[in-house]
Amino acid sequence: MKRHLAIFLRAPELGRGKRRLARDIGDLAALRFQRAQMARLRPLVRDRRWSATLWVTPDRAALRLGRPQGRGDLGQRMARPFRRLPPGPVVLIGADIPELNAGHVWAAFRALGGSEAVFGPATDGGYWLVGLSPRARRRPPFRGVAWSTEHALADTLRQLNGAKVAQLAPLSDIDTGADFRAWKERAR
Repeated sequence: MKRHLAIFLRAPELGRGKRRLARDIGDLAALRFQRAQMARLRPLVRDRRWSATLWVTPDRAALRLGRPQGRGDLGQRMARPFRRLPPGPVVLIGADIPELNAGHVWAAFRALGGSEAVFGPATDGGYWLVGLSPRARRRPPFRGVAWSTEHALADTLRQLNGAKVAQLAPLSDIDTGADFRAWKERAR
């Protein structure tokens, strides 16, 4: 079975994307961050160990960049790749994790060899990666999750109802100016 990487991203548009980040660092700096992240994702898209698909919001931008995320809350949108991609394990990542690399994605696929789900916990209580085995894909665990809170990972894990779950090392996604500055400091 083929491995599938689903990459969730917001099309970079001045004044429209990464609003919490833009409030702290400005619209132009947030746009530059989004564009730089898209460039960092190219090696993941080209990696031959998996098939990669960009899932884009807003949907009108998907025509030029990838597939539309569609309507609904984050959980409803995240469930779509797990339901629509061809058979095989699926790993989903966001586009705002600058320290993410192909080694992380490959570790997630390897973890799915012995687990039904794998998570990359984020330092804010959410997660930067979720992967589901072919069996677990039938019922993605994204209902009733308090998105953008410190409870997102715990809420999702609760829905997996005793399934074997693997976890990767924590990474930070960049949602706010404080996240951005901490990442820049780590990068030095």
